[in-house]
Amino acid sequence: MITILPAGESAVLVEYDELPSVLGNFRALDASRIPGVIDLIPAARTILIEYDNTITGHQLVEKWVRGAVPIELTADESGPAVEIPVRYDGADLAEVGKLTGLGVDGVIDAHTSATWAVAFIGFAPGFAYLTSSETRLEVPRRSDPRRQVPTGAVGLAGPFSGVYPRSSPGGWQLIGTTELSVWDAERRPPALLLPGTTVTFVRA
Repeated sequence: MITILPAGESAVLVEYDELPSVLGNFRALDASRIPGVIDLIPAARTILIEYDNTITGHQLVEKWVRGAVPIELTADESGPAVEIPVRYDGADLAEVGKLTGLGVDGVIDAHTSATWAVAFIGFAPGFAYLTSSETRLEVPRRSDPRRQVPTGAVGLAGPFSGVYPRSSPGGWQLIGTTELSVWDAERRPPALLLPGTTVTFVRA
């Protein structure tokens, strides 16, 4: 089930029940763009669709969205692969070990053995929300977010893992750090991790 809401005069916000539906529909819509569609921006439960209202209109966009058949990503179709070296020295690593029941070594093993994929970008430029089939690492955000999280911090929150592209406030559980730059304004594209990219973490 989806809900389509107007977002100004030239955009709609499509709401889905869960992240897999977002990803499957995003792939389908991206592969079948109708004339006038400018951009598709996926998030955890939504896709924002921007369009040129001199070329297409709300009704045509809605018909296109409702007619989309989700596309599941297969192993053969996975995107580019990135390996991220991590020092597992995060301030919350021991707490995550307790919350998951895995202990410190178990958290590290689970994080490095899982294959992660970029679901969407959000929160800050270059901040990629990574998902995997590893459900044992699902932990809540911190009840007391930090005012400053260092660049390169590797964290967990809910079903996601991520790397902070720059120093910023944040409430994720920090399990490590990486020297790999995931955001560089001088690089093209600036973001290292784009939707569809496959990510593996290795112990540095």
